[in-house]
Amino acid sequence: MKFKKVIAVLICILLAVSLAACGKGSGGTSTDTASQQPAEVTQPAAKPEEPKQDEQQKEQQPAETSKATPEMDFDLGGRTIKIVAWWDMSIQGEDPASLAKKENLENLMKKHNFKVEYEAVDYGEYHDRLIASLMAGQPLGDIVRIGKSFMIPSLVKQDFFHVIELDWVKNDKVFNQKFTKEFFVYNGKGYAFTDAADMATGIIYNKTLMRKLGLKPLQEYVDEGNWTWDTFIEVAKSANRDTNNDGKIDTWGLASGGFLEQALAANETDLVAGDKQNLDDPRVIETLNFISRLNTEGIPRPSEGGDWREPRNFFVQGNTLMYSGADYEIGGLQNDMPDYELGFLPFPKGPSASGYHACEPLVQAIAIPKKASNPRELVYIWEKINDIPDELRDEWPNQSWYESMFEDEADVNNLRMAGQGMRITDRASYPNLPYWDFLGELTGGVSVSTLIEKYRAPFQAAVDEIWNQ
Repeated sequence: MKFKKVIAVLICILLAVSLAACGKGSGGTSTDTASQQPAEVTQPAAKPEEPKQDEQQKEQQPAETSKATPEMDFDLGGRTIKIVAWWDMSIQGEDPASLAKKENLENLMKKHNFKVEYEAVDYGEYHDRLIASLMAGQPLGDIVRIGKSFMIPSLVKQDFFHVIELDWVKNDKVFNQKFTKEFFVYNGKGYAFTDAADMATGIIYNKTLMRKLGLKPLQEYVDEGNWTWDTFIEVAKSANRDTNNDGKIDTWGLASGGFLEQALAANETDLVAGDKQNLDDPRVIETLNFISRLNTEGIPRPSEGGDWREPRNFFVQGNTLMYSGADYEIGGLQNDMPDYELGFLPFPKGPSASGYHACEPLVQAIAIPKKASNPRELVYIWEKINDIPDELRDEWPNQSWYESMFEDEADVNNLRMAGQGMRITDRASYPNLPYWDFLGELTGGVSVSTLIEKYRAPFQAAVDEIWNQ
């Protein structure tokens, strides 16, 4: 831009000199008179200002419109708002973000004349007590945490919760809108909200063992866009080795092969779709074939008769390459495996999937019972508590946490990518769905076609039981 200005000034000077010369030899015409006026000499200098017009246009462009709810004016008359969950949801941190939230709450209580009470109920009895309180017309709290499997469709069909209007949660700096728009939806309406980030599930793996076995770095499969079920199987097989030549496998590629729900999410499908069993969906059949292949080919580490914690226990021993797990497990695994470097990959992409996906079978969020008054104001209060300055926020959800776990930026990016693609599965919504029997037969070698034929009717009966209540 400076160069253009210099050129423009030189043009002006040359033009002025030229006009002056013309005036001397022209006999004093009107042009000759104008050329001697300073205004005319400086007029061409307007051209250097043209770049500023772009700058002015940029300045005139409207700034990004805030999605925050405008300030509301209301008085709750000294009411106590009770917030209930299976843990204490009060703001307890002393970090700048938590302190800002505490200050926001204090200001809101003064301005809108209310108090807050928090109650924690043991998880083992929480949902039974909550449902009983709703039935009795005396809900545990004004704001309650609840799992989708308990809430939709049964409780919303009985009109126990307020609808959460999308306009109430449009502030995407606070609200995770997928929960209201997708996860907690019944008949096109949302019934819950949250300020929580998506959970990341995927493959936690032992980088130290990977290098010891001389395997291709697993991150390269992701970088190449080739982290699929086929390459996943190849990697798992390549790590099943007898390293001491005693005739027995002593390193394994995979801690277990029973992660059906994660595989369903990774192929963008589920066993149930709305009020119908979904076993005949081609994407479900692809998924069942994948789990069947893993187990019939003997790829996962064989069970030793342990409980549901056995896959993790296998992985902690340091001789198993991959474990299907979640972000909240990583810190504990790192503590239990101080001599090993761990990494994280998204769950491999299914053949019908458009991207990578995490899976949350027991998704939960915040809801407002119908007996609680002022639902709009309660959501507003939740928003304003959590609406803190940008400089106190992470640039993206869970950034500080993920970066505290891994130094390798690729692992952090994988966590972020998996979380962004989080899907939910609904089998937990149907208490009598014979899921575990179905999975046991699948991993035990029963053919997929036989399973579908056998379980089609009982799956639908379990779904009907809930939807037809």
